[in-house]
Amino acid sequence: MVVTGRALHAPVRGVLEMFDAAFVVDEGGTIVEIGRAEAAAGQVLMPGMVDLHVHAPQFPQMGQALDVPLWQWLQEKTFPLEARYADPAFAAEVYARLVDCLLDNGTTTAVYFATIHLAATQALAEICLKAGQRALVGRVAQDDAGQCPDWYRDASAEVAEAETRALIAHVRGMAGNEAGLVRPVITPRFIPACTDDLLARLGRLALESGCHVQTHCSESDWEHGYVRDRCAMSDTAALAGFGLLGRHTVLAHGVFVSEADAGVIRAAGSGIAHCPLSNAYFADAVFPLRRMLDAGVNVGLGTDVAGGASPSVLESARHAVTASRQLESGVDARVEAGARGCAGARVSAAEAFWLATAGGGEVLDLPVGVFRVGYQFDAIRVAGGGAASNLRLEAEDGAQDVLQKVIYTAGRQDICDVWVAGRRVGGTGS
Repeated sequence: MVVTGRALHAPVRGVLEMFDAAFVVDEGGTIVEIGRAEAAAGQVLMPGMVDLHVHAPQFPQMGQALDVPLWQWLQEKTFPLEARYADPAFAAEVYARLVDCLLDNGTTTAVYFATIHLAATQALAEICLKAGQRALVGRVAQDDAGQCPDWYRDASAEVAEAETRALIAHVRGMAGNEAGLVRPVITPRFIPACTDDLLARLGRLALESGCHVQTHCSESDWEHGYVRDRCAMSDTAALAGFGLLGRHTVLAHGVFVSEADAGVIRAAGSGIAHCPLSNAYFADAVFPLRRMLDAGVNVGLGTDVAGGASPSVLESARHAVTASRQLESGVDARVEAGARGCAGARVSAAEAFWLATAGGGEVLDLPVGVFRVGYQFDAIRVAGGGAASNLRLEAEDGAQDVLQKVIYTAGRQDICDVWVAGRRVGGTGS
């Protein structure tokens, strides 16, 4: 297969390359040659978006109850909804809509939290595979009776471990998944929802299986404080002690990660899923993105559906820039400008684009997010100018112009083609 067009990617954080390309893709979806070809005007090829943090079962509540504290949101809204996924038919209907939605928004790789229900989580993995989305799918483990309601928690740490093992076997054994397009991910919800026994079991399983791991880490004042009170250490230190920090660990949020924690995360090779929109609702603070990047921590972006009210990673990139500017400038106009914010905190649109693509690929240790020989052809074609579009790309636009226009003005309606592993799997085009 050959795909041609004007290509734009960020092979290095903050560095853009735009070139007219002909991508030669083999049957396995790998880029085997990059030639030159005349490009159509008003369009741009970009690497597919990588969403490091999606709560798949929360899709129906996207945009709801974002005005309450995190613990209240979980207990009153989220847990009752997630409990409904005991019904496989309900799960299959919601998950099919979600995967289609994310693909059409340009998300070629998604890292999913599911629920405690094994059958429903297996169905999510099967739906991702059928739709052609690169995905990491995790059955949520949560067994702590003090934080999880009787009607929505694992019966025991033993049950949670056994069903996590069953999911790993199911995903790895799915017919048609020999190339590992869909992968299992070990998923303790977060320390407050899990007993020490369960966390230790899952840490041992991560080492044994080589699976990715995902969990929440220092998301809010409440969670961060709870873990300190219970464990007498930070989230990061506690997770490391349970064996849950490794090269393939994705830590959602990390808003309150300290410099010492950052060193632990960097040494482990783990990564942080920065979720700027949901942080605005639930984190009580702004994630120090620039500080984490400067500390050498792997970082990518997440939508955090439904704590984030948008399924678009492009919007997450937009919000990442905005949040960094607010952190740098400060938000309280009563404070003098020089003392109002955190100097040097901003990130550029080009850096946010890198986080949404190559940065996410690096967190997951997958060959996605850049246009290079040997990498998978996961890509989107963006074309503005339609009646419903805010985006207009001009022939004279340079790389920075194109990138900023896409980041700040493009939407789902402008994504006309979506490819994963060389297969067209979504978009508004025919």
